[in-house]
Amino acid sequence: MPKLLPLALPLLAGLTLSAAAAHADQLEDIKKRGTLVCGTLGIAEPFSFANPQTRETQGYDVDFCGAIARSLGVKLELKLVAVPARIPELQQGRVDVLAANLGWTAERAEQIAFSDSYYVSLTKAATRRADKFAAVNNLSGKRVATAKGSTSEAAARKAIPDVQVITYQDPPSIFLALQQGKADAAVASELVLVKWKTEVEASAPIDVLEPALLNESWGIGMRKNETALIKHVNGVLESMEKSGEAARIFDKWLGTGTPYKLKRGFQSGPIKG
Repeated sequence: MPKLLPLALPLLAGLTLSAAAAHADQLEDIKKRGTLVCGTLGIAEPFSFANPQTRETQGYDVDFCGAIARSLGVKLELKLVAVPARIPELQQGRVDVLAANLGWTAERAEQIAFSDSYYVSLTKAATRRADKFAAVNNLSGKRVATAKGSTSEAAARKAIPDVQVITYQDPPSIFLALQQGKADAAVASELVLVKWKTEVEASAPIDVLEPALLNESWGIGMRKNETALIKHVNGVLESMEKSGEAARIFDKWLGTGTPYKLKRGFQSGPIKG
């Protein structure tokens, strides 16, 4: 048997360790570590945003992260991520899961695994009332502000002919662009637009236009091939649906007692591409 060259020994060891890491069971790693690292936006009320009093991150997405952590008997650690950085943060192992307004797309599904849906979002466009845009088809060729790398950006490009897309890092920047006249419309989730509409009705009213540009299912993002973790997360979502916990979280953040006054018209379940 040929002898290994001295320089080959550390190389072989490195390859062995890399192979072991590649086949590690992430679910077991999370349990051993005692912490679930959940990537979330932190600036997207009511999904994940800072509590005005405590400054702690809270919201719909955060509650689902917390439920997954409790099911594993581990602590929850939140890591705030920007919209364009969501998938890279997950792929590079800096977060275990993503609960970050992550809408399913075929392109994303090639990069990461999606859980069953835990929210269904309508993407719409909002304009300044003074500009008198009656419907989405009036926005052809206009300047539209949206979040960089989001499904809202993709929806605007697909649904509005000759659109001039201007991208920003977060929802407040999008709305500011609309208010300052840097954009003719803002494209975001319906509930974000409804909240903005309520807040500025007296001073600078906006209209939310029909029809919706996109109807998208959101899932918890995970790395591909982590079958144990994916199965566990889907089991948690199924249990939350059956127990009513998922509906209670919806009502807490989005229901009739909130500024959004929405009714839950969906159930958690497999996302159909």
